[in-house]
Amino acid sequence: MTDTVLSTHRLSKSYGSREAVKGIDVEVRRGEVFGFLGPNGAGKTTTIRMALGLIRPTGGRVDVLGRDVQTHGGEVLPRVGALVEAPALYGYLSGRDNLKAFASVLGGVPRSRLDDVMELVGLSGRQRDKVKAYSLGMKQRLGVAAALLHDPELLLLDEPANGLDPAGIVEMRDLLRELAAMGKTVFISSHVLAEVQQICDRVAIINLGELVRVAPVADLLAGHGEFVVKVEDPAAALALIQGHEWGRSARLENGVVVTPSPSGRGRDLVQFLAAAGMWPDLLRRRQQNLEEIFLSLTGNNDGAVS
Repeated sequence: MTDTVLSTHRLSKSYGSREAVKGIDVEVRRGEVFGFLGPNGAGKTTTIRMALGLIRPTGGRVDVLGRDVQTHGGEVLPRVGALVEAPALYGYLSGRDNLKAFASVLGGVPRSRLDDVMELVGLSGRQRDKVKAYSLGMKQRLGVAAALLHDPELLLLDEPANGLDPAGIVEMRDLLRELAAMGKTVFISSHVLAEVQQICDRVAIINLGELVRVAPVADLLAGHGEFVVKVEDPAAALALIQGHEWGRSARLENGVVVTPSPSGRGRDLVQFLAAAGMWPDLLRRRQQNLEEIFLSLTGNNDGAVS
């Protein structure tokens, strides 16, 4: 059994002269929660649709569970669950009856499976209520339940927290964590970067159709070897540091110095400053959050992601 459940190989998609996706190579491993981020129009949803065989690539390919989805979709897609944009639900039917309708398309599932997925997404107590009475968060969870009906190995979720209030976002976070704990591989796109930071093992960031970065979330958050230093005279400390090649990128942020260290170690930065009579009142390694990293990598100043 391969450890790679989804991979793209020089994947490209053009619409006329416009390149929506440009030669993307991404690999998603079994059992991980993988985040897929990009500004509006970056090509994220287009990539997901190609992964589901809904649109054909202009170049390259997508392998799902080790097979090219274009030529072996009938074999591998039944092992994939998907929620692309808002789930298409019947408001006049109950939650349970909606699942029955989805199950009929799949050729039917045991009644016990309906119970299991309703319990898993936290809707057991509301399964007889009409969906038109559901909150947006409940509708999203019902959409995930539909994607889970056939017990897929891989879940592709496009904006599962879209439009949710804070409570709904927390509910979705808990659900995705539970799915990961069950051994599912979860591929999610999301604009709620704080949630991606908490949920995902690794992320890929794309911009203007091109892959910008793929990395474990922990590695991204670890920063670039910079330190936050509080000293009595930050301007003087900054001038001292910037006088050395290793400190050219040092800067002031909100009255503190953000700087590399001569060796990459905090204690050597302390020693350097102390030798000049500038003992730090505070020194800590700088950590960025995922939103800061995203904006720096994409140059996206309005914060819009899709």
